[in-house]
Amino acid sequence: MSAGPGGRIAPEDWSAQVVGVLGGLGPAATSVFLDILVRATDAASDQDHLDLLVSQHSTTPDRTARILDPAAPDPGIVIARDARMLERAGATLLVMPCNTAHHFVRQAEDATTAPFLSIVELTAEVAARRVGAPASAGAGASAGGGAAAPVAVFATEGNVRAEVYQQALEQAGARAWIPSRDLQDRVNAIIYDQVKAGRPVDMEMFEGCVAEAIDGGAGTVVLGCTELSVVYDQQGLRGDPRLTDSLTELATATILAAGKQVSPAFRPA
Repeated sequence: MSAGPGGRIAPEDWSAQVVGVLGGLGPAATSVFLDILVRATDAASDQDHLDLLVSQHSTTPDRTARILDPAAPDPGIVIARDARMLERAGATLLVMPCNTAHHFVRQAEDATTAPFLSIVELTAEVAARRVGAPASAGAGASAGGGAAAPVAVFATEGNVRAEVYQQALEQAGARAWIPSRDLQDRVNAIIYDQVKAGRPVDMEMFEGCVAEAIDGGAGTVVLGCTELSVVYDQQGLRGDPRLTDSLTELATATILAAGKQVSPAFRPA
């Protein structure tokens, strides 16, 4: 493959849209994201698939640690550098398969000119539609709650503390249902002690968490951490009507934004 000046890819060798993936946040989730992209793209040959540039930067500082402790290393600086690197290499569209890192996305947006697809905003809009929230309600429109059921947010401690999904859902006209302390601890255990640690997932615990949210009045459960998306994809939960999977929403939106089509055989979230 030829390269242009400064190591940038030669445009004639690539499609009009080259997707830059800010990955490694965490590594397993990025791997699953790439696999979903392949499975979900309507393609009859190699050349029908997306062109991707992937940064699997696993040593990026922990996002939750920084949110909980401002003295912890700043992942936003690293993410911004990686975004610039991908853009310099030829990426024309940037995606980041990590929900908690959305808290730091402004630094990357300020460092580049390539547009970002937001995993959080995409997922919040889908979840809001599923619970019947008013379309295009805008900020503050959900203050009264309306008739729509709330959206349960299963995410990292940092994501919840930073109100990443709470704000996005409000913008989409929906209300967030935040887990109790005990439920959040169980969600944390699945994310950190099981998926990120490479250990088997306690599916009885996972199912109990989902059931508790639905029984508590939530209209849908957002899997707002991509480690939970790994569980969703690998444990045969695709198509479960109770769940809205953030990684799936980002993947299908990426395919469409890159000018491709989603395969009719792919089961969406």
